[in-house]
Amino acid sequence: MKRKILKAAGPWAGPAVLLVFGLWHLLDTRTAAAAVGGSWLLIGYVLLLAAVLSGAVLFYRLFAGNGRGLSLERVYPAAALFLGVLYMLVLPPLSAPDEISHYVSAYQLSSRMLGAPSNDQYGYVLVRSRDWAAEDVYGSYRYEVGDDGYLRQTGAGEEGPVVLGQTLTEKTYETLYGSGGSLEARGRQLEEEAPLAVSPYPPVNTTPAAYVPQAIGISLARLLGLGSTALLFLGRLCNLLFFTGLTWLAMRRLPFGKEVLFGTALLPMTLHLSASFSYDVLIMGCMFWFTAVCLDLAYRQERVRVRDVVLLAALMAAAGPCKMVYASLMGLCLLIPVKKFGGWKTWLLAAAAVAGAWAAVMVLVNGQTIALYAAETEKSVPWAAQEAGYSLSYVLRHPRETAALFYSTLLWQLEEYHMTMIGAYLGNLDPVLSVPYGVVLLFTGALLLLALRKPEEPVVLSGGRRIWVFAVCGLCAAALMGSMLIAWTAMSSPVISGVQGRYFLPFLPVLLMAVKNRQLILTKDGNRSILYLMCCANGYVLLRLYATVALRL
Repeated sequence: MKRKILKAAGPWAGPAVLLVFGLWHLLDTRTAAAAVGGSWLLIGYVLLLAAVLSGAVLFYRLFAGNGRGLSLERVYPAAALFLGVLYMLVLPPLSAPDEISHYVSAYQLSSRMLGAPSNDQYGYVLVRSRDWAAEDVYGSYRYEVGDDGYLRQTGAGEEGPVVLGQTLTEKTYETLYGSGGSLEARGRQLEEEAPLAVSPYPPVNTTPAAYVPQAIGISLARLLGLGSTALLFLGRLCNLLFFTGLTWLAMRRLPFGKEVLFGTALLPMTLHLSASFSYDVLIMGCMFWFTAVCLDLAYRQERVRVRDVVLLAALMAAAGPCKMVYASLMGLCLLIPVKKFGGWKTWLLAAAAVAGAWAAVMVLVNGQTIALYAAETEKSVPWAAQEAGYSLSYVLRHPRETAALFYSTLLWQLEEYHMTMIGAYLGNLDPVLSVPYGVVLLFTGALLLLALRKPEEPVVLSGGRRIWVFAVCGLCAAALMGSMLIAWTAMSSPVISGVQGRYFLPFLPVLLMAVKNRQLILTKDGNRSILYLMCCANGYVLLRLYATVALRL
């Protein structure tokens, strides 16, 4: 029964539909190219269209298998890397949410890896002067060479500095891909002033483990003497490879639900983040793998080994300092029967090892921040003109008001959470870089179909265990909202501020796995056809995004 639907559609159905949409958006891109007088813009779109069409043919062959029955874990790396690289090019460096801060953090770690100066005397991160241009694309900075020999910003023009990719327009593409090479030219000009410059953007206060892959890419570019453009893309590429590797390991370890994890990894938001400098890559990858190990130990392995406990502890310790709320997912460990540990004593030792590793790293990395939030009775919110914000003590003393705020937030923000989780607003949550609502529904429907039971497929997560998974995911979502209530919400706000749909991606696969039930059954196993459809839908998203940016003059 497998692959029948896909084979019935034929190898050219996907490319044919993409070609129609591609030619439609070609007209938009041609209009933009004529307006700016740049044939390179049109050439770039044609190359993207060719890549998308080739990818559709490739994906058909991979998912249909030509009778070879390729497993999903063998297909996934090719699909993730192919689409991830295209997202990386269409949504170029520093365009993802908070990516400039993640980039600066990775650059700091790169300098420490290379034994080079990483910070000035005030703690600001040092970058190569040629790379400073990415933080000020159009030369708005007024600067001077300080006594320490570093380029330092002393002011800026009226409109302020423009970070590469922070707001994607046709000029962004021209800066990176145009014949002028303005980013590299400006970088060479700055390099003549001094070898190093002080970045005004603060690094993220979290574990260095979150930036190892990106820092490796940056370090490699610096060792090879490559320019800023290559450095930015190489750092992103290493992060994409890292995410793909972690997700692949998770897919291999999963005893069931591989197609759900695959589908989650094919969402536009997931692909966009995986091909950026964001530490969301570490969080998602570690939580996917953590979930897979828990389910494998609960349902397939006969006993829990020491190395399994070490792996669970390492994954939770690596991702924990980035966002401590994902510690809620340690509740998935309770799915593992005590008898597989050999008794309660061993179980308690294992639980202490996993929870203790997370707690130790949290205290080491985020101890001061935790103490600050726990002790504050009054606080202000920087983004809201220092307006008074919520504190932990206020939340604990006013449970009814807090519950009402959670309720109103769900009523008013649930649609936004859904849209931003799938990827309706890409780039720096830019509403112009939107995925059409119909396509969002397509991805949503595809995920739900992947989660439903197929003929003769057993329901593994059932009864109390299913309820427990729902409870763990609900607790994690509540913790996410609670953390943003304390850290980011002004007292005057009618809803909790700062929560984004991408925060729910780390536990989305296991939540969907628990949806499977005995009442709703698909008559045919169309998982491969659904995943192929999601790959083709991403091709359409890429074409539309390119045309949208090209028209944004």
